[in-house]
Amino acid sequence: MLDLTGKNALVTGIANNRSIAWGIAQQLHKAGANIGVTYLPDDKGRFEKKVSELVEPLQPSLFLPCNVQDDAQVQSTFDAIQAKWGKLDILVHSLAFASKDSLGGDFSSVSRQDFSQSLEISTFSLIQLSHAAKPLMTEGGSIVTMSYLGGVRVVPNYNTMGVAKAALETTVRYLASELGSQNIRVNAVSAAPIRTLASSAIGGFHDMMNHVEQVAPLRRNVTQTEVGNAAAFLCSDLSSGITGQILYVDAGYEIMGM
Repeated sequence: MLDLTGKNALVTGIANNRSIAWGIAQQLHKAGANIGVTYLPDDKGRFEKKVSELVEPLQPSLFLPCNVQDDAQVQSTFDAIQAKWGKLDILVHSLAFASKDSLGGDFSSVSRQDFSQSLEISTFSLIQLSHAAKPLMTEGGSIVTMSYLGGVRVVPNYNTMGVAKAALETTVRYLASELGSQNIRVNAVSAAPIRTLASSAIGGFHDMMNHVEQVAPLRRNVTQTEVGNAAAFLCSDLSSGITGQILYVDAGYEIMGM
């Protein structure tokens, strides 16, 4: 029933085969979507080569460098979409960053620079990309981002990223309100802890995963595929009446008090 045939989907945030964005991209491709992928450029081209080899089975029709801290590069990305596709139906925002120093220790010790950088990459980028995508979503569309429970409750060592996710979830609601009249829906998936490149920087991450397995109603963690399926649902017409929501894919952990 989940059919994305003929839909153009831009997926950001794939770094390796553990990335949540990679799980989402695979499910979008499986549902028939035409995939475009961005990667974070670096001086030696390491990310470009790694991501290019990983996504080759998806046969992306667009493969573009996009550093969201570079306005010209963001504009170039969406110019390329306009030239190649003419329209955009789906935007997957799976971008987040916090320095290692701001993922541990006293939260009150975070530096201005680290705080600002985290909010810029993790939260403002959703506003930035949505603004660029809006003119291309001429037939409506779906924007999906990735959140985590640490934006709602205190999670040890999550610190600055918790603030960024709280801001991200509020951003989802404000964008949903703005873009709804154009039939553009904006939602977030809040996933349980998953081993990714980003999560490896969080102190005590393995303890977090073990805790979820012990406490969550399903007594387990979730997989990339499960998160990808939920995101694909939010990108499809099956969720046509849903916008401004945070969908928890965490084996039920969010409902528990203790």
